[in-house]
Amino acid sequence: MALDILHRIILFIVFCLAQSLVLNYVQLFHCATPMLYVYFVVMYPRNFPKWAALLWAFFLGLCIDMFSNTPGVATASMTLIALIQPYLLELFIPHDAFENLVPKATTLGWDRFLTFTGILSFIYCTVFFTLEAFTFFNWQNWLLCIFGSTVLTIVLIVSLESLRINKTERD
Repeated sequence: MALDILHRIILFIVFCLAQSLVLNYVQLFHCATPMLYVYFVVMYPRNFPKWAALLWAFFLGLCIDMFSNTPGVATASMTLIALIQPYLLELFIPHDAFENLVPKATTLGWDRFLTFTGILSFIYCTVFFTLEAFTFFNWQNWLLCIFGSTVLTIVLIVSLESLRINKTERD
């Protein structure tokens, strides 16, 4: 249990630093920004307590908001996807799966993992950019931001997942 908490704290710090120091400055066509910290919520195991998932996501969103100057936007979006994640995960796993199943490409299969990650990333980006813009005046830019950021986020998550699979195969 203590090792899991330490691992989660390290991931929290790494995702927060990576987003605030590097990924916030990556913008394709001035609208698409990768949001890798969504992967933190994607990796919650099946039996992870819902209250803990909400707290972890809330505080990660709060840290991202503090460093990105987006007051409350990432916090609300992260808390929402942490609320949705366990119910969405149940749709993609077999009913006889282990209680401590971690959503990975090796446990779900690449097609289910991509769909699961894509849905969570799309919901996150939609809520994030809707709260950030708070208007539909420039709806074309809003849609470009949502779809561009979703695609970049999924590409980064799949890249990290591939590295994770390669690491476990080597060990």
